[in-house]
Amino acid sequence: MPRLLVVHHSPTPSVRSLTDAVVAGASDDAIEGVEVVVRPALEADADDVLGADGYLLGTTANFGYMSGALKHFFDTIFLQAGGALTDDGSAASADGGKRPFGLYVHGRYDTTGAVRSVQSIVGALPWRQAAPVLEVLGDVGTTEQESAYELGGTLAALLMEG
Repeated sequence: MPRLLVVHHSPTPSVRSLTDAVVAGASDDAIEGVEVVVRPALEADADDVLGADGYLLGTTANFGYMSGALKHFFDTIFLQAGGALTDDGSAASADGGKRPFGLYVHGRYDTTGAVRSVQSIVGALPWRQAAPVLEVLGDVGTTEQESAYELGGTLAALLMEG
């Protein structure tokens, strides 16, 4: 059975509501045969990543960057999950990524740096972006929750098909 791993840092009610909606969408009754595994970023490990067929990442935008918890996740799993480094130790581009991923980011004023930081790391993993990034600024309302639900459903449906 395909497995979708949701790795998130949800320290606020706003981000928790997005995470809840993503998980609900991925677990929609119309999606059959996909196991949804949810892990806080500080608890997820390389075994979780290696056992998954697709990924949903959720983070706050903190000081123009992803959350420290999600960065810790990447620091912990990067090489074991197939991450590539250049000779100078920076992230290398991974060609031919097969496993789909999605990303949702919540910020009060800006999410640009957080999105860029996640994409630069994920670009060195054997993953491929399978849905547009969900960027949410300010309060989370029904529209944002519906978009998060759709993101979760989209990633799970991709695994169901493949």
